[in-house]
Formats: sequence, C-alpha cells, structure tokens
Amino acid sequence: MGPPTVTDTGGGTTGDGTGAPERRTHRWWTVWARTLAGFAVLAAVVWWYPVEAFTDAVEAVDVRGALAALGIGSVTTTLSAARWRTVACGVGLRLPLRRAVADYYLAVFLNAVLPAGVLGDVHRAFSHGRYSGDMGRGVRAVVLERMAGQAVLAATGAALLFVLPAALLGPGLRAVGVTAGMVAAVALVLAVGLRVGRSRRPRWWRALRAAEADARAGLFARGPRVVVLSAAALAGYVSLFLVASRLAGVTAPALQLVPLLVLALLAMSLPVNVGGWGPREAVTALAFGAAGLGSREGLTVSVVYGLLALVAALPGAVVLLARLVRRRQVPGEGLHEGGEQGPPLGGRGQ
Repeated sequence: MGPPTVTDTGGGTTGDGTGAPERRTHRWWTVWARTLAGFAVLAAVVWWYPVEAFTDAVEAVDVRGALAALGIGSVTTTLSAARWRTVACGVGLRLPLRRAVADYYLAVFLNAVLPAGVLGDVHRAFSHGRYSGDMGRGVRAVVLERMAGQAVLAATGAALLFVLPAALLGPGLRAVGVTAGMVAAVALVLAVGLRVGRSRRPRWWRALRAAEADARAGLFARGPRVVVLSAAALAGYVSLFLVASRLAGVTAPALQLVPLLVLALLAMSLPVNVGGWGPREAVTALAFGAAGLGSREGLTVSVVYGLLALVAALPGAVVLLARLVRRRQVPGEGLHEGGEQGPPLGGRGQ
C-alpha cells in the first residue's frame, strides 16, 4: 500500500493504424528501465548499510503491527476506491463501490508483488474498461484518479517543505518538483496538443479532446470530494508510516516525523521503483540522518513500512484467488469479472 503513482495506461494507434507495435515495445522498455533503475537504487542501499538494518525491521513486525496495517489498509483502500468511483461516475461510467474496493485491493497487491509498481493499476484500468463497455473512458478514469492523488501528495509536500531540516530542503524541492512536474507535464501536453491539432482534428486530437472533457467532468466538477478523499487516504499512508516508526523503536514526536515521512512517500510515488522499494529506502535514510535521528534507523523504518504495506495489500491476494476460482468454475471469465456488467451512464456527471 502506497501513495499514488502517475500510471501510463495509454494505448491505441495512430491515425493510419500504424505504429502501435512500436509504441507498445517502447512502453515496455520504459517499464523495465524504471524497474532496473529501482533495482539499482535498492542494491546501492543494501550494499551501503549493514544487514542488521534489514533484519531489525523483520524482527520489529509483530501481530499488533500486522493488524494495524490491515486496519489502516482497509481505510485507505476504501477511500482510494471511493475516489476512483467518484471520478468514474463523473465521466459517465458505472462502478459499484463494492467492485471498486475489490479491484483496488487487487491493484494494490499486484503493484506490490510485480515489477515497476504500476502493473496492478494497468490491469485495473483495462478491467474497468471491459466491465463498463467503454475502454477509453475506463482507462482515463484510472489515470485521472491517480493524478488527483499525486497532485494532493505534491501539494502536501510543498506545504511541509520549510519545516524540513535545512539539509533536506534541496532534496525536498527536487522531490516535490519531480512529482508536481509529472502532473504538470501531462496537463501541458494536453493543452498544447489541443491547440496544435484544432484545425485538422486528427484522431489523436480527438483522443486529447475526450481526455480534457473527462478531466473536467471527473475531476474539476467533483474537485472538493476528490481532494477530501485524497487527503484522507494520504493521512492513512502517513499513519502507517508512523506505526512503522514506533515498531522500529523511533521515539521522536509525530510532528517531527510527519514531514520526513511525507518526503519518503514522495520518493515512493516516483515511477522508478520495485513494488515501491528503492527510492523510498534511500530517501528515508537520508531524511532521518539529516534530522539527527540516524540514517540506519530511517532505513529500518522504511523497510518496516514496506513489510506493513505488503501485509495491508494481502486482501488483494484473496480477491485474486477468488477470481481465479471463479474463472475455473465459469469458463471464459477473466480476472476482471466479479459482478454483472453495467452499461455506461447516459452522460457525464450523472
């Protein structure tokens, strides 16, 4: 369980139907490049720090911590699923809350156990597209929902920048800049593309136009609800990090820890990780060291958080097993099945 990451779930072809295989190959190369970069960062952390920083983390996780992770995970997953449902209904798609929670749990679990940390969201996007009968809008709803969470995380990080230790101001600015920059880059591409293609209106322009309309209906028209749900989910992630800190033996006040933990979540949200691992450990160690709490202790806290996040995602494994059993009992159904298919709503915002 972790903060949102901007997810590349795009697809399609060019106007003449060519170029799709090349783009798919490029996307997969990008995914693997990000994964290898995450492995490199994680390997550097493992090489630099003593093995006790990791074994202490494993020993720190107990039954109470696991139960706390499951409880916090249920809240954050439900809040995130409600945010997704809000966006999906805004763009005119049906998405029952029960299905949204199950699909979100499955996505969180797949993100945690598969490389790149985004493949669960890719599955969720295409699954909802098939369920709703509108693949393009189903994919865009997931991308918009994750971007909303990313924007709230970046805004929170920016607000907390100046209470960070002086040594962390530079890294903090870069982390906020990269996170906010990804969201801003998507918005800039959308704005420029809409202006450039307005005269001839090729297929890619129509796709951008549809994305703009969905952003208006799914995000801006329901902005307050989306922001509140995102902020509440972020508070859950921070709470789990605080639990990890206490389990690791850190006794610093929560007010001192929260800015450091938000910085770690910013690092975790970058699309260069292995199931959330890598940059989070490096940045948490750096942050705790700069704050005088010990870089080794920071690394242990991050590893405990990673283990608790995996525990919090375990209900997603139950969803996966249930759907695999259902697929065997009902041939032809895939992992996206699990309820009756609902047609798109008559219009956006209903």
